[in-house]
Amino acid sequence: MGALSVNTALLRQILVGFVRDEVYKVGLRKGVLGLSGGIDSALVAYIAAEALGPENVYAYCMPYRTSNPESEAHARLVAESLGINFKVIEITGMVDAYFDLYPEASNMRRGNKMARERMTILYDHSADVAGLVLGTSNKTELLLGYGTLHGDMASALNPIGDIYKSQVWELSEAMGVPHEVIEKKPSADLWAGQTDEQELGFTYRDADELLYRMVDQRMSREELIAAGFDAQFIDNVHKKVQGSHFKRRLPIIAKVSNRTIDRDFRYARDWGK
Repeated sequence: MGALSVNTALLRQILVGFVRDEVYKVGLRKGVLGLSGGIDSALVAYIAAEALGPENVYAYCMPYRTSNPESEAHARLVAESLGINFKVIEITGMVDAYFDLYPEASNMRRGNKMARERMTILYDHSADVAGLVLGTSNKTELLLGYGTLHGDMASALNPIGDIYKSQVWELSEAMGVPHEVIEKKPSADLWAGQTDEQELGFTYRDADELLYRMVDQRMSREELIAAGFDAQFIDNVHKKVQGSHFKRRLPIIAKVSNRTIDRDFRYARDWGK
């Protein structure tokens, strides 16, 4: 087994139990997620269906006019294979109404707006069905900062935030995610032809091999070079991890008291029970 290989049976048991426990402990029984047609959200849908029952999972596909029709088709394939609740909500009118005011806006601004628009929809529907929003960002994306703060990176709980993209592929195979979804090129589908790896400038598998040693094994730059990693690649990835740390924190609060939230007051959310 490689360094990133996982015991899929054990990992499945842990993540299913995590979703069930975290939803149930706040007195709810339902989960809400955005189903994009990609592998990450598909895996979360499979985990949630097993944890909560298909009838208690609500998945929403939220295409924009430039979205690849294949994305919706794959989202529908996943939803139908699981028997979960599924709805398509078109976001073009909402997003374009705003950017009519700013026609010069860049792809990045438009992509961020779409991601945040989708998350506001998910939180609205979580209130409607009385469920928790499930996150779909994996560990690779979170470490690289490859996501939108308060957009796809927002959630009430995230079952896959501590597993790398390579491990997402491995667990998805084990849980029966459709091969059409597993084998497609990863894409946030924010504009025509966009792919994650093209935008990042390297593959997820290469990044995972480096990140595992850099983060989990705490190898130094010198040790990573000795292990065969290119110095420029190491520096590029390190810069992304370092520069996106703000995305992995709650908003920084000015400290003026003895016990400041997220600094001195860090109890688990079931504190007091």
